[in-house]
Amino acid sequence: MAMIFFYSATIIVSTVLFLYALHRRRFCQTPLLIDWPILGMLPQFLGNLWKFQDNATNILRQKGGTGEFMGPWFTKMNYMVTCDPLNVNHIMSKRFDNYVKGLQMHEMFQPFGDGLVTADSDIWKYRRSLVQSLFQKKSFETMAEKTIQHKVRKSLLPIFDHACLYGKVLDLQDVFSRLMFNETCLMSLGYDPNSLSIEFPLVEAEKAFDEIEKSIFFRHIAPRSVWKFQE
Repeated sequence: MAMIFFYSATIIVSTVLFLYALHRRRFCQTPLLIDWPILGMLPQFLGNLWKFQDNATNILRQKGGTGEFMGPWFTKMNYMVTCDPLNVNHIMSKRFDNYVKGLQMHEMFQPFGDGLVTADSDIWKYRRSLVQSLFQKKSFETMAEKTIQHKVRKSLLPIFDHACLYGKVLDLQDVFSRLMFNETCLMSLGYDPNSLSIEFPLVEAEKAFDEIEKSIFFRHIAPRSVWKFQE
């Protein structure tokens, strides 16, 4: 009797896993990683989390720049991932109206409000036309060029010289984040927070912006039920 129960359970489990695999294959034509039963691609993702950027770059290169990530079946962590410039241009510009953001994306980008990232169709077109009219002006190009040259010459290069002279190790992600933040503030607000200097001072506004970016990234990779509960 026990043997019959064992074989029956084995057949049932095997059938369920087979049907599950067929279901996943039907909706995932270009998998980025090994799609394990129940757990999806999460095990391999977590196993390479310590070198996430390098690993993601290599995988996307092997897959031609575009592929699908399928998380555990109970999380709905299913994503289409692309680094192909043509795909990005198609989604973000050429056929923007095809990709309605919806409530979920508005919730993910809640800290940014209703900006260019979360706006839909007509609103996006209007705001984009305003931004383009600014970026295409020769005076803006000249100002941007002078601003970047000034920050590189007066802030970035002295930091590199100081690190080289005293043999210090630099966190390049922090350095270039500060550079971008300063340039953005200068060109949009006319104010330089001076966070890019040898002392690496703490600027509360920059810290807050980093926290916003981290929270939005977390909302993309964690199940909605988790971060909604955290609220």
